Amino acid sequence: MIIYDKCSNIEFEKVYQGFKSGFSDYIIKIEISKEDFMKRFFGPEGNKLEYSFIALDGGKPVGLILGGIKVYEGVNTLRCGTLCIHPEYRGKGISKALFGMHKEVALNHDCKQMFLEVIVGNDRAIKFYRRLGYSKVYDISYYSHKDPSKLQRELTNSMDIRKVEFETILNLADKINDVHVNWQNDFDYMKKTEDLVHYGIYQESKLIGALSITIKGKIFFIWTNPQYRHKGSALSLIKKATQDLKLNTINISFPNNASIEGFLNHIKFEKDNISQYEMYLII
Repeated sequence: MIIYDKCSNIEFEKVYQGFKSGFSDYIIKIEISKEDFMKRFFGPEGNKLEYSFIALDGGKPVGLILGGIKVYEGVNTLRCGTLCIHPEYRGKGISKALFGMHKEVALNHDCKQMFLEVIVGNDRAIKFYRRLGYSKVYDISYYSHKDPSKLQRELTNSMDIRKVEFETILNLADKINDVHVNWQNDFDYMKKTEDLVHYGIYQESKLIGALSITIKGKIFFIWTNPQYRHKGSALSLIKKATQDLKLNTINISFPNNASIEGFLNHIKFEKDNISQYEMYLII
């Protein structure tokens, strides 16, 4: 008999095992330790145990849904951090039952929308979400550069790049308030992410561009003042980070941004095979 419970009511080991079994045959192989699972999914990802639910069959974890609430782009939002079912238990209504509990959290906390990300090609999941009322709104693209040492750019004498504090990046929020930033790249996510390095590019003491990147080469934030675009500032920031951090690869993800896409294509980034949809349900 399947029983359901809040993840906050059970030992965390079962939450972890539910995640592992549910993704055991996923499109992308996922290998993550229990410690890293806790650190990531209940850290920057923003999930809370009290907003998450598990399905158990005789104490065995067979289904899991994680949830996190925050004000996202001005709207109180419940995000589905993951929904996964043990391969042997699919098609038995467990996903629907877990989602019902998930939606109840949104209603009880006055959320105005629910949303999730799903990998393009996971047709079964996409069909399920559409039946629940979700609609695709944004596409998330992934790009990478396999040899950033080949990126070439020389700064003019009037420009200099220096490391800056995260506060400098935060102060640029009003500069991009008309641009949709996906959940996993927003300032709240960055604030909770370790190993981020921030750079600013200045011309005569004026900040004209900025970059936030992990020490492993994942770009979270890149911005150039519109008056200084197409002059090499963004490329110079990436080149500086590549040299400082001795990076062999660089990667970036972003939703529906033709300007960034054109820039990346211009400097020979390659589009990765993976992409995602952002799907929303207004409640």
